[in-house]
Amino acid sequence: MKPIYVAIVGLSNYFGAKIFKPGQFLRLVKDFENDYDGEAIMAILEPVGAVGYVANSVHTVPLGCYSAGRLYDTFDTFAYGIVRFVTKEVVIVEIIEQMQVEIYVDGEESLFNDNIDEDE
Repeated sequence: MKPIYVAIVGLSNYFGAKIFKPGQFLRLVKDFENDYDGEAIMAILEPVGAVGYVANSVHTVPLGCYSAGRLYDTFDTFAYGIVRFVTKEVVIVEIIEQMQVEIYVDGEESLFNDNIDEDE
């Protein structure tokens, strides 16, 4: 499947572009309480919080990227993306179809490993 890219804009209203690095995960959440845009999608970087919005204007959506309106109906409440490119004013994010993550605790086995013997 062809990758889907979106642009995160409004960075100067939050923490700027300095906090972004390629490879970071972002959570994209529908902002149902946004009075200005009925298809607003907020970008959240853990543990920082809100860092911008998915571009939804012909003036802010870069060539090759989906607008928030085009992306809005492709997920229920939230989606995930990976930061691919960072500029001074825009962050380009690739949407992840499905995400499965294994969590490791320092010095322990995977938390998803059901075969751990309790006596060890």
